[in-house]
Amino acid sequence: MPACNTEAMNLHLAEIAATVAPAAHAILLVDQAGWHLSTRLLVPANITIILLPPKCPELNPVENVWQFMRDNWLSNRIFKSYDDLVDHCCAAWNKLVDQPWRIMSICANGPTGSDQWDLV
Repeated sequence: MPACNTEAMNLHLAEIAATVAPAAHAILLVDQAGWHLSTRLLVPANITIILLPPKCPELNPVENVWQFMRDNWLSNRIFKSYDDLVDHCCAAWNKLVDQPWRIMSICANGPTGSDQWDLV
């Protein structure tokens, strides 16, 4: 499914709910993307969604991953087409996935390598 929307989020929540152990409860921390706030969101009984405050990338380490990818592999480019854009994004993602130590470093220390977590 190549879109981030309420339908995709509902499918994602259903998949998570199916993997939660019986008598357990999952808590999802999410940003305030529209599909996370939709009134059409079907949140299973074994999941609670907690919204992060807006514009707080320091509370959401994956934001640092996206920033790193933009800064290093996706910025200052003109893409020939949508497919070209998708190809570049996939290549950047695969490059990053092949470097798990970098992901750990980015998520632990932020995109610049400075320790931001003492501010949280």
